[in-house]
Amino acid sequence: MSYQKKCSCKKSPGTERAEFISQLPLHASGAGVLCDNIPGLVVRQRRLCHLHPDVMVSLADGARLGVEECQYQFRSQRWNCTTLHRDASVFGKVMLKETSKHLLSPLVLGSREAAFVYAISAAGVVHAITRACSKGQLQHCACDPGKRGKGQDKRGSFDWGGCSDNVGFGSRFSRMFIDAKERKTRDARALMNLHNNRAGRRAVKKFRKLECKCHGVSGSCTVRTCWLAMQEFRRVGNYLKTKHNGATQVMINQDGSGLIVANQNHKRPTRSDLVYFEKSPDYCVNDPSVGSLGTAGRLCNKTSLGTDGCDIMCCGRGYDTKTVRKVDKCECKFHWCCFVRCKECRRWVDVHTCKDTPPSDTPAVDASPDGTNNAMRVSSTHRNT
Repeated sequence: MSYQKKCSCKKSPGTERAEFISQLPLHASGAGVLCDNIPGLVVRQRRLCHLHPDVMVSLADGARLGVEECQYQFRSQRWNCTTLHRDASVFGKVMLKETSKHLLSPLVLGSREAAFVYAISAAGVVHAITRACSKGQLQHCACDPGKRGKGQDKRGSFDWGGCSDNVGFGSRFSRMFIDAKERKTRDARALMNLHNNRAGRRAVKKFRKLECKCHGVSGSCTVRTCWLAMQEFRRVGNYLKTKHNGATQVMINQDGSGLIVANQNHKRPTRSDLVYFEKSPDYCVNDPSVGSLGTAGRLCNKTSLGTDGCDIMCCGRGYDTKTVRKVDKCECKFHWCCFVRCKECRRWVDVHTCKDTPPSDTPAVDASPDGTNNAMRVSSTHRNT
């Protein structure tokens, strides 16, 4: 059996809500933002929303970028940055102050995961705004005006040219808008959030590279024209995930004006480090009060000794195994012009999912182990391990 592979592009809906960091839901419709309909904004945020509706659309894109990167970085861990269905926020109550009235507990954990979410969200906003700026999509922003004239690197001198990404503008707008609510509160949690927001913004600045074009006879590079460009956002995500693993536990100082390390034997965190107040729960069971969906039903790797392995992922509850038939695309060939024709190859694989507590008799819903849209069909074999 063969079929013709065509592009299938899913467009985002015309009106989409992105709520992140300090409960910032953004309603973007085309190039406009319905600022007056966004609940929870402080005066400064609402003013910026009215003055810069084009930037607000990019800000929403940055929030989504942060969500996607968070879910990628934690894809193999018990807490995988999954949205709580009953929660209106993107990341769940473990990260955000709860505004939904139907949720009973407003508990907010100042955990490592919270630190990462604030940092990656701030970084995503900076990255998206800066990218839109370089593409000419924003009215009051263009290429970095500071990159003019002569420059110097290890290879020698060069001329600034092209379009250097204006990370400064993206960082300033992110700080003005995102930090506005935290600066209005200035409690212990706000100080933690402000620190991690700044760490996220600094991460984007860290991962820039100098790109150059040579000019001269036969490309001899007699003259170089260079510009400063952001690197792919995945590198920022990898860097902040490392910072998450080495985050520093802090507490408020006596006069409530700043943060100090909770353990005096630990080094003082830098502005690029992540900080947190509370230890993380184990995320083994469903507990909405701490933003945990639990790991029941999660896919696990039977042979892995890492966090994606069944022993760690399932928290010792054991796992179910079922044999499924997986359909993959194979023997793909390009045909002129212009499409790719593939065959369907079928194979039987074992899929392992974490048991619930107590064990449920309800058959598990089919799921793709790699998160793709590969078709999977359940056979008659079902084993409990």
